[in-house]
Amino acid sequence: MSKYDIIVLGSGPGGYVAAIRASQLGLKTAIIEKESLGGICLNWGCIPTKALLKSAQVFEYLKHAEDYGLSVKGYDKDFNAVVKRSRGVAEGMSNGVKFLMKKNKIDVIEGFGTLKTGKKIDVEGKEYSADHIIIATGARSRQLPSLPQDGKKVIGYREAMVLPEQPKKMIVVGSGAIGVEFAYFYNSLGTDVTIVEYLDRIVPVEDEDVSKQLERSFKKSGINIMTSAEVTSVDTSGKGVKATVKTKKGEEILEADIVLSAVGIKSNIENIGLEDVGIAVDRDKILVNDFYQTNIPGYYAIGDITPGQALAHVASAEAILCVEKIAGQHVEALDYGNVPGCTYCSPEIASVGLTEKQAKDQGIDIKVGKFPFSASGKASASGAKDGFVKVIFDAKYGEWLGCHMIGAGVTDMIAEAVLGRKLETTGHEVLKAIHPHPTMSEAVMEAVAAAYGEVIHL
Repeated sequence: MSKYDIIVLGSGPGGYVAAIRASQLGLKTAIIEKESLGGICLNWGCIPTKALLKSAQVFEYLKHAEDYGLSVKGYDKDFNAVVKRSRGVAEGMSNGVKFLMKKNKIDVIEGFGTLKTGKKIDVEGKEYSADHIIIATGARSRQLPSLPQDGKKVIGYREAMVLPEQPKKMIVVGSGAIGVEFAYFYNSLGTDVTIVEYLDRIVPVEDEDVSKQLERSFKKSGINIMTSAEVTSVDTSGKGVKATVKTKKGEEILEADIVLSAVGIKSNIENIGLEDVGIAVDRDKILVNDFYQTNIPGYYAIGDITPGQALAHVASAEAILCVEKIAGQHVEALDYGNVPGCTYCSPEIASVGLTEKQAKDQGIDIKVGKFPFSASGKASASGAKDGFVKVIFDAKYGEWLGCHMIGAGVTDMIAEAVLGRKLETTGHEVLKAIHPHPTMSEAVMEAVAAAYGEVIHL
């Protein structure tokens, strides 16, 4: 039986990062993966979807070339080539993880791993043991009883990335990050898209102003939006799909080629031996302490299978913290209140901290500032004036409580707010930090100035 210091089960952005950090700290490490290195994120999530979205963005540029004084004739899209490019990007990233495993002398064990008592893992008949086992098995598309996925007419995000042909009409159920990203992608390429959202606004976890702006932008792009609506059943017996949608006004029948179910994710915790080992689970999540230790000594869990936000960057941060604690380093618990969320539709969305409503509900006296990109020189020059930056500060102490952005490229801007909040910066310190002009990022400074009644360009 092979013996290791650490064995990691799963090689997504939690698993492979844990393995690399363990190796860096001198621990003999192995990683178990049943499919492709990099997990869902690199192969079927974060990375290939961004490749699809880039193709959509370039196509949008071509459609609006005249807005930039350019004449482009004879352009068209090749849906299969777009899909092929995204698969190539994913493959390249997966090969990159393969290289990192080799570079860091991590043993890669291929196959399905099942946890055993005594800090052992069985991989398809062969047993391995370790002093510490980190479970990082990730998640998959969640299925609703009223919306069973058949992989052909009712699909999840995975199938949506590799459809053999572009549908003429699509219904997207759910308007979280996955739903709105695919809605934007397919709409940009010419598919007639309808979003059906159960709650009263799209991207419901975001600040209400962000939801309103995205709805305006999407409707301007021709995306149909139904909120406070629920798909109660689907009929796939005909050529396409007929979805029965319950709304406040009554039932409505929508027809489409395909329904994309984007109603969240389900943790991969079945059949991996949790019950046999006695690891405590609450509903869909493995219970852990601040350092990702389960109730059974020597077994740890990170990423989508634990109660924190199901985001790749959270899994990676948890991985490093978990391994450093195992190695005996002094570590501080993760601040889940300072985790940025990013959505890569167009316009993009990025946020961190409290929304305005959350701050008010907590009874905090706040200052709110908002700067629209319509007043930004860089946004005007770029032809991307939709959106804004909104900031929320504690009126008494100047603490930066939240930052919410919607617009072109804002996912690359949110780190300023994350870092500022981590360093406990105040609004006045942000104002006194010179922001370069002309940039999209100076909208952060302008929004802070607006909160304190000092805005120049509004």
